[in-house]
Amino acid sequence: MADTAEMLIIRAETVKDFDAVRKLNKKAFRGKSESKLVDALRESDGFIPGLSLVAEKGGKVVGHILFSPVRIKDLNSAAPALALAPMAVLPDCQNQGIGSELVKYGLNECKRSGHKIIVVVGHPEYYPRFGFVKAGEKGLKLPFEAPDEVFMALELVPGALNGVKGTIEYPKEFHTVT
Repeated sequence: MADTAEMLIIRAETVKDFDAVRKLNKKAFRGKSESKLVDALRESDGFIPGLSLVAEKGGKVVGHILFSPVRIKDLNSAAPALALAPMAVLPDCQNQGIGSELVKYGLNECKRSGHKIIVVVGHPEYYPRFGFVKAGEKGLKLPFEAPDEVFMALELVPGALNGVKGTIEYPKEFHTVT
């Protein structure tokens, strides 16, 4: 009988994980865009290796989450933040809490690393459980069209968004990968 309580390990991604992460994103998103984005972001100047995390169960990579530097720009200033994108779990491993564990661990790593603000474009029923709120209500905008409820922000440090307003400036890889 298989051990159904195999331990979930969340750790920083290594070069050995790249192929598994690529395949995982293709399966989870049913396409190549997200896996191409992850590959492109890994090659970018702003890539933070410690914030590309994998979930491993039974020696197999079953989930991945990536946080990338962005800026919140207005006419006079630019504030640093991170974008949570993408986050994926293998389809046959979904609804087992793996994604939630990746998000919680990732947010803790971001905070531990000194980051204060996270933005995400994602499921409005999913991310609020981690403290995300509608970003528009905090004065943030996307550089592209999306429903208000899918664009969310989280202050890792209370008050981090006080006085911060503007449009999210994503790394060019977010715009050039298709």
